[in-house]
Amino acid sequence: MFKNDPGVWLKELLVDAGIGYDFASFLSTIGLVAIVLFLSWLSNLVAWFIISQVVTRIVKRSKSQWDDIFLEQKVFTRLSHFAPVLVIWFMSGWALKDYAWWLMVVHRLTFAYMLIIGMIVINSFIESWYRIYQTLPISQHRSIKAYVQIIKIIVIAIFSLLIFSVLFKIKVSAIIAGMGVMATVIMLIFKDAILGLVASLQLSANHMLKVGDWITIQGKDVDGEVSDITLTTVKVKNFDKTILTVPTYSLVNESFQNWTGMVESGVRQLKRSFFIDMKSINFADEHMKKIAADMPLMKDFISQAVKGEGIVIKDPELKRSYYFSSGMVTNLGYFRFYTEEYLRNHPVIDKKQTIIVRHRAPEGNGLPLQVYAFTNKTDFVTYENVQSEIFEHILAMLNEFGLKVFQQPTGDDLLSLSRTN
Repeated sequence: MFKNDPGVWLKELLVDAGIGYDFASFLSTIGLVAIVLFLSWLSNLVAWFIISQVVTRIVKRSKSQWDDIFLEQKVFTRLSHFAPVLVIWFMSGWALKDYAWWLMVVHRLTFAYMLIIGMIVINSFIESWYRIYQTLPISQHRSIKAYVQIIKIIVIAIFSLLIFSVLFKIKVSAIIAGMGVMATVIMLIFKDAILGLVASLQLSANHMLKVGDWITIQGKDVDGEVSDITLTTVKVKNFDKTILTVPTYSLVNESFQNWTGMVESGVRQLKRSFFIDMKSINFADEHMKKIAADMPLMKDFISQAVKGEGIVIKDPELKRSYYFSSGMVTNLGYFRFYTEEYLRNHPVIDKKQTIIVRHRAPEGNGLPLQVYAFTNKTDFVTYENVQSEIFEHILAMLNEFGLKVFQQPTGDDLLSLSRTN
């Protein structure tokens, strides 16, 4: 039995060389440990070679993209770390048979190391499946990053308990019971994570938010696209190229505006008011009617207004009627009808949506005239250009109907008034 044991053979060889028995026993143990470490290093080298050469070539030749993702996330590479630690685990009993305490320490450390490797491999595996999920069309409408982070945290928590239990020989149930005493402290430390967890679940379950949504939060200068949703924060890339992070739970506790419905519908609301000087509003005289009759959009309206009857303008395409109560129409009435017809004939105004020009309750700054319609252009630049074009035309046409815009007097106006007086 002893002749087949390299440790005994090495010890006897050292004793025969004139070294004391105790010191020879120590040197033989050092030699055996060196052999185990060398075999551990060699096994790691072999495992790395197999993965880097054989497995990588198989993955590269495969048509599937999934195994490429597992390779990029280093799942296979991290699995190779089990080889050296398993060599140490099984051979340490042979090398340290005379040192029970050291053998116990090595077994605990190697077991803990295997648990750490297992934790890393499992999290890499989870991250790989998350990357695969991101390649699917459904990922554009439902973000699961918060769930992935939760699972990773659970994995880390479980393995941390196991590692602590192995290193200090304490039962997991006892560790959990001890943690219950510290629950209040833990809740204070991980308050944001806990609130973020609940908020992430609510946002995802209710389809309130996803990556790529355009959101606006009043009072926080948030106006841009959501670029990332994590367990505790939502990252928003503003249109001014700044990046803001918003606590996830604040999106549940406070209101925010999500423009996704507008983008998906393909139309965007155009709603803006300007103030009419009420002194410029009058019943339309013959001169005004003549001017309006020369405008192509006003022909049907004028023909019914002259008759002094109720004015009904029909739209054969949408099968709707637009009613004006009396032939005693004011220049503002003419202008409202003209503006509505202008909007209905505008190429980027969606005619299936509501189009109306209405005035709101009078204010000290004049009579607010509101234009309400929807454009079929939703991107920021085109929408703003179309809106500017429409209101520039409307403001330019006011003078044709004898209307004036109300605006606060400037220094030049006051100076002109004083010179007149």
